[in-house]
Amino acid sequence: MSEKLLYSLARPFLFAIDPEAAHNLTLPALRCAAGWGLTSSIAKPTDNPRTVMGMTFPNPVGLAAGLDKDGAYIDGLATLGFGFIEVGTVTPRAQPGNPMPRMFRLPQAKAIINRMGFNNGGVDTFVKNVQASRFYQNREGILGLNIGKNADTPIERAVDDYLICLNKVYPYASYVTINISSPNTKNLRQLQGASELDALLSQLKDAQQRLADEHKRYVPIALKIAPDMDQEQIQNVAQALLRHKIDGVIATNTTINREAVKNLKYAEETGGLSGAPVFEASNIVIRELKKELGNSVPIIGVGGILSGADAQAKMNAGASLVQLYTGLIYQGPALVRECAAALHGK
Repeated sequence: MSEKLLYSLARPFLFAIDPEAAHNLTLPALRCAAGWGLTSSIAKPTDNPRTVMGMTFPNPVGLAAGLDKDGAYIDGLATLGFGFIEVGTVTPRAQPGNPMPRMFRLPQAKAIINRMGFNNGGVDTFVKNVQASRFYQNREGILGLNIGKNADTPIERAVDDYLICLNKVYPYASYVTINISSPNTKNLRQLQGASELDALLSQLKDAQQRLADEHKRYVPIALKIAPDMDQEQIQNVAQALLRHKIDGVIATNTTINREAVKNLKYAEETGGLSGAPVFEASNIVIRELKKELGNSVPIIGVGGILSGADAQAKMNAGASLVQLYTGLIYQGPALVRECAAALHGK
């Protein structure tokens, strides 16, 4: 039985229960299935290597951060055929996130609204989980570790949290993502402002160089940005990326814009909107970044990929790699192979 058919049978049950409960059921089930070898029959994408940020990715389709915030399910996720896996966002200290309910499906729009709020067990637990994974131990592939700040850390001291996390995750990461674009941590997006971004990137770049010397290994840094920026803001971000020699940019996180889901149930819930409604918004940011950055800083395209054609559109806009999240929830794991096939040789 194909994974597409299996998922089509499982999806009605998963969609009948609370989204967060479904999430908390699916990941342990995937881990068990992988542990028992039941995922070995999933057809993997054929190799289609890309060299980006100085690393060779076996295929250009990755998992976006947010699905596995604590890095507890890496081995199960690795069986789905991704060219790279990104886990997190992790913060220095454990925090529960926002009160439940905090995740809402909008099936008519193939979308999700979440206000999780960086719920995670803290960076020390996260690092232990990464170290315990076979994926890390056997160096099976490229692993991105995504870091953020605690909700109760004042925004003017945010850089302290990023530096704590960077120091702790650096030895175990293929690359590190700096998440300054979640709408669910108060004032976080303020760090995308010109002066705040310069101060943050300057200190992170200094720390990266020190850690590279200390560990005798250079780990690239990528910045994850929001789709809710005008042209001038995007240009400012691009200039900061070039000025500080940041290795990559992930475009984009979720949107706070509700235009595409007006009048739908849950549309007025606060949080970040992901899935099909963010597709074109993220493409606009990617195109603008590409215009500013050229080939100097690679772009990882994420937001609303629900088909192979969507993945191709992200590449056409200027991305070098793509990432999936909400599309997996609506389309199932067969989406990985579909996107990889659409991008093969392109």
